[in-house]
Amino acid sequence: MDVLADILTAMRAGRPVAALTEVHAPWGLRFDQVLGAAFHVVLQGSCRLAPLDGAAFAEVQLGPGDVVLLGRGTPHAIVSAPGADLTPFAPVRDTPGGSFGRFALPGPGARSTIVCGAYKLVRRRPHPLLRDLPEVVHLPAAPGRDPGLRAMVDLLGAELYEAPPGAAAVAPSLVDALLVYLLRAWMAGSENTATSWSAALTDAVMSRVLAAMHAEPSRAWTVEQLAAVAGLSRAAFARRFASVVGEPPLTYLTRWRMTTAAQLLRTTDKTLAQVASAIGYSSPFAFAKAFRREYATTPGSYRADAAG
Repeated sequence: MDVLADILTAMRAGRPVAALTEVHAPWGLRFDQVLGAAFHVVLQGSCRLAPLDGAAFAEVQLGPGDVVLLGRGTPHAIVSAPGADLTPFAPVRDTPGGSFGRFALPGPGARSTIVCGAYKLVRRRPHPLLRDLPEVVHLPAAPGRDPGLRAMVDLLGAELYEAPPGAAAVAPSLVDALLVYLLRAWMAGSENTATSWSAALTDAVMSRVLAAMHAEPSRAWTVEQLAAVAGLSRAAFARRFASVVGEPPLTYLTRWRMTTAAQLLRTTDKTLAQVASAIGYSSPFAFAKAFRREYATTPGSYRADAAG
């Protein structure tokens, strides 16, 4: 069981969107708040990432090969130089309602080529992994950077820039995969990992326990059973889980059950009884009560809101 893949699948609210952006200095682009995470991949040239509308992060200089992830979808700008006039980012989509497009700004100066995009993620009671993402994750094109991320940037740039046959089929998968590589690189280099989800997913013992929970959310897990999966005593396991993950094991189990339920309500037509059974509740009533406690709404209302 791949816990990171599970989390991303549960948190997705739609396909990612991206656009190949070609701009000539002087230029500035404005990006409004998104319900998810925004990203930029600099293929050529340079720019500065700047906060907007009260965002608290400091400006970041970006160069060729740099990747930046705005984990909370914060309003921001990318500019050729401080003080540049801002143009709202409004790419022309390849197809009406499509996920990919292009954006261009002419000018007399140097050209920059950037892939700009966003991941549509559930922000209502987000999983702690996404909740704990910083406003800005900057992954520079340093010599020691994860080779997988470097290869993904090269592949995505080639598919969008050169548009070879089949690019429309390949690019969406590459953008999806890019998020995994970004999170891996962030977790590998994250500071203060002792009590963060980056630590939980890279800790062999905790990741084994989380995988067991995710594989069988309907199982009536006890702390003793989870401790056995970890190979620790009950007391040692409970302390270690709470220290690394940030909450007690059965509290996280309930969180994951409700996260799974919300995903099933959004993406399937399973009945409430079927959803309840899938996450270990004996009746739709018991499930609805627990769901309302977590989401402050009924499962039926949640499903209707998600359907739009």
